[in-house]
Amino acid sequence: MTIKLNERAYRHAKRLVEEGEWIHDEREAWSDHHPSTQTEEEFIERNGFFEYGKWFLGVNDEYSKDRRRHYELPYGDFDKVHRCSILAAQSRARQSEALDVENAAADLLAVIDEQARD
Repeated sequence: MTIKLNERAYRHAKRLVEEGEWIHDEREAWSDHHPSTQTEEEFIERNGFFEYGKWFLGVNDEYSKDRRRHYELPYGDFDKVHRCSILAAQSRARQSEALDVENAAADLLAVIDEQARD
C-alpha cells in the first residue's frame, strides 16, 4: 500500500488554516472529533466523492476514487481543520514512509501553531 499526498486536499486545508478555520486541540482529541461513519456517508451522499476527498491528506491508488478507502489521513470534520487530526495524519504518514504527506502535515501544523501564538 502506497499513500501519496492529495494535493487538492492539501491546498484546501492550507486555505482553511490561513482563513482561521481550525481548532487548536490536542493529539488525543481526534478519537472524539473524528466524524462517524454515518456522518461520512451522509457527507458523500450530499456532496459526492470529489468534495469528500478534499478532507484527506493522503490517497491510496489501490482503490478507486469512488471508494472511501481511496482517501486516507483525514485532517478535519468536514467543517474545520483539527490540529489533532493533522498530528495523527503526520504520525501515520511517517509510519507509512509517505514523506510528502508528512511534510504537508508539518507545514499545516506550523501555520496553526504560529496563528495560535498570535
